[in-house]
Amino acid sequence: MAATDHVVIISGCRTPVGKFQGSLSDLSATQLGAIVVREAVKRAGVDPSQVDECIMGNVVSAGLGQNPARQAAIFGGLAPEVGAMTVNKVCGSGLKAVALASQAIQTGDSTLVVAGGMESMTNAPYLLPQARKGLRLGDAQIVDSMIRDGLWDVYNDYHMGLTGENVAEKYGITREEQDEFAVNSHRKAISAIKECRFKSQVIPVELPAKKKGAAPVIFDKDESPRQDTTIEILRSLKPAFKKDGTVTAGNAPGVNDGAAAVVVTSAAKAKELGAKPMVRIVAQATSGIDPKWVMMAPVGAVRKIWQKTGWKNEDIDLYELNEAFSVQALGVMRELGLNPEKVNACAACADRMPDGDCASVHVHFFGIEAELTHHPEG
Repeated sequence: MAATDHVVIISGCRTPVGKFQGSLSDLSATQLGAIVVREAVKRAGVDPSQVDECIMGNVVSAGLGQNPARQAAIFGGLAPEVGAMTVNKVCGSGLKAVALASQAIQTGDSTLVVAGGMESMTNAPYLLPQARKGLRLGDAQIVDSMIRDGLWDVYNDYHMGLTGENVAEKYGITREEQDEFAVNSHRKAISAIKECRFKSQVIPVELPAKKKGAAPVIFDKDESPRQDTTIEILRSLKPAFKKDGTVTAGNAPGVNDGAAAVVVTSAAKAKELGAKPMVRIVAQATSGIDPKWVMMAPVGAVRKIWQKTGWKNEDIDLYELNEAFSVQALGVMRELGLNPEKVNACAACADRMPDGDCASVHVHFFGIEAELTHHPEG
């Protein structure tokens, strides 16, 4: 592509991260999505009618209604003529939405695309799988759709936490290493909040007053990072998924609520609009792997990027890695030989976005962090 045809991101935003049953618990995934769609378009300085398509990642979709991305688009102020697509690639959903937006720009199918992700794990419903046939006698099983649709390995019939245990065993990653990584993740996140490094990306969300006659509550800070987390506290926790395991509630991320969106276009269109590109998308890649090793799936994709771009590991200034578990991040860094100082500058395990949108947050955050630290490539 010519330089003027490069795919760029011209704006982006996210909600604060709401913890499970926390401040965002009264908002559905599509309501959260609408908030970021509206704000991302506003920040881009474009008329909503100029947007061609809206692509949003969402994993736990049960009960949300038809095409959640379409709901986020319409309720987010986009025109009814705008096409919309919901993507489910579990933790990679938001990133895949951005990748599809990039492809749409490259092929000329779209000029301006809003892409991102949205999730309310708090509001994931419980299911009655056998109720359709009728419950004649006896008890029935209730299924948690958050676990079933978002956190369960259907191929091996176990919780995703056990895929983290697989990585720990293969790479000899100790409990101590995982706990230390988690503590450091919380420290980085708290430091980033205090230094206002998230301020430009976070949209304050107005919440209804808790008491009649009181003013609305403004929610503008992530709830997940814990300032009081210490290595001693994490050492005291029991394994969560395996009797003699190493993955605990302390070195795994929480389940959260939130949404994020970016506006994707070509460099030529950005110039026409007078918009300053935050990020240029140079290349993208995807890779699959045996489900038991799903935590190591990023390895293949990163190596494809190195090959496509001609970049070497040492050429990269910043890496943003989805910390599904501390052990996952440690395993990927070990396999790829990544410098920990270049990975997740402001943490991810402590401040992990929900399944559907975490990756789109990484893309947007990279643009901000690259500008703050003058690190151009990642």
